[in-house]
Amino acid sequence: MTAFDELARLGVATVHEAMGRRGLIDLPLVQVVPGSRAAGPARTALCGHADNLMAHAAVAHAKPGDVLVLTMTEPEPVALVGDLLVTQAIRQGVSALLVDGAVRDLEELQTLGLPVWARWVRARGATKEHVGELDAPVVVGGAAIEAGDVVVLDADGAVVVPLARVDEVTMLALEREQSEVAAREQYLSGVLSYDTYGLRAMVEGGGSR
Repeated sequence: MTAFDELARLGVATVHEAMGRRGLIDLPLVQVVPGSRAAGPARTALCGHADNLMAHAAVAHAKPGDVLVLTMTEPEPVALVGDLLVTQAIRQGVSALLVDGAVRDLEELQTLGLPVWARWVRARGATKEHVGELDAPVVVGGAAIEAGDVVVLDADGAVVVPLARVDEVTMLALEREQSEVAAREQYLSGVLSYDTYGLRAMVEGGGSR
């Protein structure tokens, strides 16, 4: 199992918590393929307004395993990606797409099966006129993403791990996972988090109110 596979398995919530609740891509994302999850190095594309020229460029320059992160100068519900672009992304070996914009051809995308997360689903198409930037630093959902940072995606959304912290965060996330396994066993035996976290004393312990 690669480090990316491990992060994908651990999932967004565990990675986010292990990283000190940092890196969350705070958007209401549509998980196009239910049950999918992914993690990989970001290949960013900053597109022009309502334009997907750089989305095509990102696919053309993608390397196997990349997570394409597509955003606009001012994100809006215009489709940057449809089934034809996703078909090419699959051929290029892309592991996932994160679209800070819209996708269309939803049923076709689900059939194709490439993990895709999008801010919107809309039929309105984009132009192909404005040259933007590839591999430039971008901000998506309040999270700064640089090319090569690792993006983790699942049903809970997305989180970004700075490249320099991947090993550290993976270790911390594994430790958190083990802690949660132990806690789950306690709760199955009848112990309550109300007690293990000291919450009962906070609520019922008396003192001034």
